Amino acid sequence: MSYDVAVVGTGANPEEKDTDGFAMAYRHAEAYDRLDDCELVACTDIVPENAEAFADYWDIADGNVYTELDRMLREVKPDVVSVCVPPAFHADIVVQCAESDVVSAIHCEKPMAKTWEGCRRMVERCDAHDVQLTFNHQRRFGGPFRRAKELLDSGEIGSLRRIELGGKNLYDYGSHYFDLCGFFTDQSDPLWAMAGIDYSEENVQFGVHNENGAIAQWRYENGVHGLASTGESSIIPCEIRLTGTEGMIDIGVDDGPTLRMFNESSGGWTTVDADGDDIHSPNWSKPRMAALKIAERVSFLPEEWVKQPTFIDRAIADVVDALDSGRKPELAAENVVQSTELIFACWEAARRRTKVELPLEVDGNPLEEMVEDGELLADEPEKQKQTP
Repeated sequence: MSYDVAVVGTGANPEEKDTDGFAMAYRHAEAYDRLDDCELVACTDIVPENAEAFADYWDIADGNVYTELDRMLREVKPDVVSVCVPPAFHADIVVQCAESDVVSAIHCEKPMAKTWEGCRRMVERCDAHDVQLTFNHQRRFGGPFRRAKELLDSGEIGSLRRIELGGKNLYDYGSHYFDLCGFFTDQSDPLWAMAGIDYSEENVQFGVHNENGAIAQWRYENGVHGLASTGESSIIPCEIRLTGTEGMIDIGVDDGPTLRMFNESSGGWTTVDADGDDIHSPNWSKPRMAALKIAERVSFLPEEWVKQPTFIDRAIADVVDALDSGRKPELAAENVVQSTELIFACWEAARRRTKVELPLEVDGNPLEEMVEDGELLADEPEKQKQTP
């Protein structure tokens, strides 16, 4: 089959990357452009200049450039929609696309949504309208993570007992790694979570609060425990550590190799090949996009610009293949909602100051509500110093 693709939220020029977008729409578009069965036919953005620039770059017809989503859905009737707006707007836009009854698949940027209710609503409405919903946790397609899963499944470190996560925060950066926890545990259901967080400085990214630092623990139904330490004071020496009964696997070691393993037979740490990938997607840039368009006419371009797919390229290829074949995609919403529940549960546990059992019985965003209620204040340490 062939699919008409539309992008919602084009963002600004990809050469002007900032915390308001990182040109994710351009990256999605590049991934669709690589696929023979996909054609990018429309785009919409509330900033007309951004939509027009995106359309000009990707040769979208002038008549298919919109500032109103409902009009685009009604007139173009795309098969696939990529949602690249900030997470605070994900839920409403995904639901609107699903309820249009013209869209077959929606691929949305991460994190899922600003509130836990929004996350559930997206999944419920897409299920009700038989729409394939996926989220762009593209690191599942990265060499270090795939290779680590192969080593784990082959028993190189025995049975998995604990997953440890480092990184900047639980929500924005951490959403990738909570998703990978589901990948490594074969989507075992989480049972509970507990956490403490620091919000001593205001930290808003893409319109949503993130903690400055956290220490969190949780447990899965299969007996595996999770531990996360985020922020500048993180105690985890890598991005992800998998601890088994007979060894350990580290991914993204601080000032070290991308992937390493320790087990009983090796007697020490050994570096493992990760198929040439690091923990981030292969370099993406506007010159690389241009290289893809002219690759057939020249022979002197760097091979990695043309042939090496980024993690996003691989993710969207899987999204389209799953739609075509009717199978469950790797980035299916049912996987992502499971990992996202843990993030909100950690924040709720910090609010309650106790362990939180799952399923989570809140609707909002516990961290945001604590900030708004004055329970967490950016200047709290200074106030504490002044207290007699």
